[in-house]
Amino acid sequence: MLPADLARAALGALRAHKLRSFLTLLGVIIGVTTMVSVVAVIAGLDAYVKDKVIRLAPDVFVVDRLGIIQSHKDFIQALKRPLLTWEDFLRIRDAGLPHTAQVSTRAFRTMTVKFGALHLANVIVVGTTPNFAPMFQLDTESGRYFTENEDRSAADVAVIGADTRDELFPHLDPLGRTLTLGGLPFRIIGVFSRQGKALGFSRDNLVCVPIQVYRKNFMAASDSLNIQVQARGGVAGLDASVDEVRTLLRAARHTSFRDPDPFGVLTQDVLQDLWKQVSRAAFVLMLLVSSVSLGVGGIVIMNIMLVSVVERTGEIGIRLALGARKQDIARQFLLEAAILSLCGGIAGLLAGTCVTWAVRTLVDFPARITPGIVGASIAVATLVGLAAGFLPARRAANLAVIDALRAE
Repeated sequence: MLPADLARAALGALRAHKLRSFLTLLGVIIGVTTMVSVVAVIAGLDAYVKDKVIRLAPDVFVVDRLGIIQSHKDFIQALKRPLLTWEDFLRIRDAGLPHTAQVSTRAFRTMTVKFGALHLANVIVVGTTPNFAPMFQLDTESGRYFTENEDRSAADVAVIGADTRDELFPHLDPLGRTLTLGGLPFRIIGVFSRQGKALGFSRDNLVCVPIQVYRKNFMAASDSLNIQVQARGGVAGLDASVDEVRTLLRAARHTSFRDPDPFGVLTQDVLQDLWKQVSRAAFVLMLLVSSVSLGVGGIVIMNIMLVSVVERTGEIGIRLALGARKQDIARQFLLEAAILSLCGGIAGLLAGTCVTWAVRTLVDFPARITPGIVGASIAVATLVGLAAGFLPARRAANLAVIDALRAE
């Protein structure tokens, strides 16, 4: 039997029971829709985190008190570590380490910012060294960042984020104006370019001030600094720079060679590996959920095809008596199951694309459909149909001609 004849016979059998065929597709449609939506969201989120959230340059690493926390036990142990202090920053900066190009530091807290009668709560106030902005490529839309002299003299100057400007100075040029932090006046000398949101949190709701002013007025005894180090020679010098900074800080803390570091070291690769673990776990979990729907859809297809074998026993007997081969009968039933599942996969792909568009447009959450997602959804749906149709096809092909004709 020619492939075209097989396809024509399979489509004719499906069209003879349109409603039943449609209801059979629902399980596959739901499963593929779930799979496409979840994978699209995770794929978009993965790219977004790499490009927008993990903002470390490849040759920059961060020394932090807590580091990467992956369990409650890690958190308890991290809280026992000593604070990273101003002396630690000076120790790294002034050590003349051969593989270290420059060192910056920062500390931050949430405060209320005032301008005249306007109050803006929950603003992130960051104290930084002057080289912090260039290291992290924080550009100013207007004005400038503060200088070494302004930091050294603890000048009361500030650079504000775009959201802070929009809230406090909606119709004014903020440059040269004075806002109030903790009861102290700060003259605005710059406005950062808009950075946007990361996972729903604004990165423009901030005020940066010189670290010396921050230490003098806002830093508590329990606060720990965050130290950023740029390796000399780019990415090639990163590992050597990490090693020499670790050695310096371990020696300053008299850490035994058997003990772990009493601080955390964060690089771009470490953060991306952590994110991959999180996204991989979410991906596997959601695929398991969607596979349940696909499994149910496959069982429904198998059940309907078995019913179809019983209903068409006489037809199968006549065809076998007229010379049809068993493999032709099996191929037709396999093709019917595959077409059913494939149609469900295409419908699920379209529905998943609509869901992805809605998530990206209405919720402002990263999601994207890739060619890999399209190919995988069609392939999975087809394989489900072939697996579901195998038993009915085998049963139809193995019917005895005499019994089949007697059924007619």
